[in-house]
Amino acid sequence: MKKLALITLVAEKARVNRKTAEEVVDALLATITEQIKQGEEVALTGFGHFSSRLRSARLGVDPLHPTQKIHMPAVLVVKFKAGKALKDALKK
Repeated sequence: MKKLALITLVAEKARVNRKTAEEVVDALLATITEQIKQGEEVALTGFGHFSSRLRSARLGVDPLHPTQKIHMPAVLVVKFKAGKALKDALKK
C-alpha cells in the first residue's frame, strides 16, 4: 500500500475529506520521525513501539571488489517492535 492509498482509507474511515486526512497522516509521520531523531521512543499501544539505536562502526566487504575491506561508520537506525494487538491480528 502506498501513502496515497493509506490517506484515502483514513479519510473514508474517519469520515473526513482527503485533504484533512493527508494533513493528519503527514503530521503523524513527522512527529514520529522527530521524536525518534531525538532518541525518544514512540509507543502506540497495541500497534507497536518505534525507537532508534546506534549501529556501531564496522568493517564490511566491497561487493565489487570482495578482497577489499571498507569502513562502515556508526549510524542511527530505526527499530520497530510490534505490539500484542498487531501480532494477534496477524495470527487470525
